[in-house]
Amino acid sequence: MSTETAGGKGLLLKGDPIAATFRDEVKKSLEQCARRPKIVGILSTSSAPSHSYAEFTRRQCEELNVEYVLKKVGAAKSAELSEGDGVEEAIIEANEDDGVHGIMVYYPIFGGRQDHYLQQIVSPLKDVEGLNYKFHYNLYHNIRFIKPQSLLATTQAPASEHTTADGDVPPQGTVKSILPCTPLAIVKCLEHVGVYNRILPYGDRAYGKTITVINRSEVVGRPLAALLANDGARVLSVDIDSIQEYTKRPKIAGTAETEAPLKRFNPRHVVHSSNLTLQECLAISDVVVSAVPSANYKVKTEWLKDGCVCLNIAAEKNFEKDIREKASIYIPAVGKVTILMLLRNL
Repeated sequence: MSTETAGGKGLLLKGDPIAATFRDEVKKSLEQCARRPKIVGILSTSSAPSHSYAEFTRRQCEELNVEYVLKKVGAAKSAELSEGDGVEEAIIEANEDDGVHGIMVYYPIFGGRQDHYLQQIVSPLKDVEGLNYKFHYNLYHNIRFIKPQSLLATTQAPASEHTTADGDVPPQGTVKSILPCTPLAIVKCLEHVGVYNRILPYGDRAYGKTITVINRSEVVGRPLAALLANDGARVLSVDIDSIQEYTKRPKIAGTAETEAPLKRFNPRHVVHSSNLTLQECLAISDVVVSAVPSANYKVKTEWLKDGCVCLNIAAEKNFEKDIREKASIYIPAVGKVTILMLLRNL
């Protein structure tokens, strides 16, 4: 079953019902393509999670009639080759192949700046993962719609050439800017369980929610914190050496003495340092998202706010076994939703 409850415990919600809400949408969209879409997955390491994710991607693509080709290079191809050998060449080859519509690369490979460099090698026209700097710039600046031709420019277009329209339907001549798949999947999960309030205006539907995101990685944690803050939430971003607060609401409210009232919120999120401890963050959080790549890391159930929503994003379980004693909803993985978000970007 995709949902489980027992003895007054919180709901265990698996990714299947959430993914199902997007499967028909993606299927209909793909059926309108002039030719069968083709994705190339590039696997260059011996990492077991990466190999599992590649196989999972293949199965999902087959279900939706998307051609999926897995290109193995480096240690993924032979134990005699080094981790990451040939990955850049494989990306360039896929970029130049007119028969390829989307490219995904299985990270981590080298880690840090070298992986970031590889993400920029992927053509933004084929980047279904939303990792190109053009998409990251839009995400962090809360630019939701772009003119397609801006992806071909060698420099970032000024903000005046973009739009942050009031609704979620792209204005004429624009398309939605692609968002990183895993952060977007998490947002869709939160929408599904009602954390986002659909009565509120588009772009502010997480207003009133405090959300803790544990791990400020450039792939998931940081972009997720920005997405949630740009949607109105107060986000506490926890990393190994610091805690930051992401919010688009001014710290100081307007007063009668001010010549002009301050804006209700900034056009995009602002980051402040925080003096809160992790325990204090969890005690006030309506939602807790953990993405720590370590089997030894556990979020303490006793520190959680009663009735919170918890999501595990890491390959390892970051929450203790009794998580549902405190959490009203626990989502143990979002992989199936992430793949649907990727296929939406084709």
